[in-house]
Amino acid sequence: MLVLPPLSLYIHIPWCVRKCPYCDFNSHESSSHEGKSIPEQEYVAQLLRDLQYDLPYVQDRPLQTIFFGGGTPSLFSGQAIKNILDGVRKKIPFADDIEITLEANPGTAEAEKFHDFRDAGVNRLSIGVQSFYPHHLQALGRIHDSAQAKQAVQIAQAAGFTRINIDLMHGLPEQTVDEALADLQQAIALGVSHLSWYQLTIEPNTAFYNKPPVLPVDETLWDIQQAGLALLQQHGFRQYEVSAFARDVDGSSQQCRHNLNYWQFGDYLGIGAGAHGKVTLPQENRILRYSKTRLPRHYLDRSDSYLAEQHDLQQADLPFEFMMNALRLADGVPNTLFSERTGLALGSINHQWQGLRRQGLVADNAARLVTSQQGYLFLNDVLTAFMAD
Repeated sequence: MLVLPPLSLYIHIPWCVRKCPYCDFNSHESSSHEGKSIPEQEYVAQLLRDLQYDLPYVQDRPLQTIFFGGGTPSLFSGQAIKNILDGVRKKIPFADDIEITLEANPGTAEAEKFHDFRDAGVNRLSIGVQSFYPHHLQALGRIHDSAQAKQAVQIAQAAGFTRINIDLMHGLPEQTVDEALADLQQAIALGVSHLSWYQLTIEPNTAFYNKPPVLPVDETLWDIQQAGLALLQQHGFRQYEVSAFARDVDGSSQQCRHNLNYWQFGDYLGIGAGAHGKVTLPQENRILRYSKTRLPRHYLDRSDSYLAEQHDLQQADLPFEFMMNALRLADGVPNTLFSERTGLALGSINHQWQGLRRQGLVADNAARLVTSQQGYLFLNDVLTAFMAD
C-alpha cells in the first residue's frame, strides 16, 4: 500500500549568462530575452501562481527541502529569492529544519548577494566551479576563473554559510590524472563539507555533441576515478551516492537532503519553466510525474495552468523507476521502502533480485536493497534487470 512520502519543492530559474557547451539543462542566455534584462518580478509572480495550481498535491505535508536550480539562480537578487520564499511559506508550511539550497556560479558571485541570499532564508549553497584550471574552464565555456571560484567559496563562508557544496567535473578534455586530483585537493582545501564530483558526459542537444572534444581514454578515466575516490576518502569525504561525497561536521551529516528525497523516491513539486514534479496520491493508488511549460517566454505568458505534460507511472515501470533512484545510494534503502513508495509487494521483484544476487551484483542483506561493490561499478547492468518487458 502506498504511503505518503516526504515533500520537497524544486524551483527552476532558467536564465544564465552564457550557455555552456556541455549543458543539456533547460537554460537560456539572459541576453536572449528580447534584448531586455531578466524579468525578475514577473517571473517571481508567475512562480507563485504556478505553485497555486500544485497545492492539491501537498496533502497536509510540510516542505522538508527547497532547491533553486537552473540556469543560474544566483543571477536573481536576494530580494527576489526572499519574495519567492515568503510567498511559498504563505501557501505551504516549512519544516522546522528545512533545507533550502541555491545554485550559484562563481562568475555571478558577489558578497552582497550571498549575504542577501542568507538573509532571505537560503541555508545551503551549491557553487558550480567544475575546475580550477584556466584551460579546462575555457574548454567548458565557463565565465569565471580560478581566483573567482576560490573567492566565491570564501565569500559564502564569510556570509555565514556552513553548508556549501562545490560541483567539480572530471574526465575533461585532455585532462590528466594529476590535474583531476589537483582540482579535488583545491576544493578540499577550501573547507567545504560536500562535493559533487562527476564525469563529463556528452549529451544530445549540446554544443559538445555537435562538435565533440577530445576526452581522456578509458584507462585514464578509470585511473582518475580510483585515485579520486581514494583521495576523498583520505580526507573524510564519504561517497553516499554515485557522484555525491560528504563529510560529517561536529557529528552532523552534510548530505544533501533534497537529493536524498529524490533518490529515496520521495515526492517533489516543481515550479518554473521546464520544472518537473513527482507526486504520490495514496487515496487514488496513483503516482504521477509532470513537467511545466519549458520556454521562459511561454511560461511568462501563461495565465492559467502551467502544465506541459503529465502522466501516471504504470505499475510495470515502478520497479525500474524506484531502483533507478534508490540504488544510486551507496547504502541503498531499507527494503520496506519499496512497498511504501511503489505500492507493490517486495516479492514482486524477488525473481530479479535473486538473479542479481547469484551474479554477485547485489548484497546479501535481508534488511536493505543495496548493490554489492561490483554491482555499484556496473549499476546500469543492475538496473536493466528491472526494466519492463
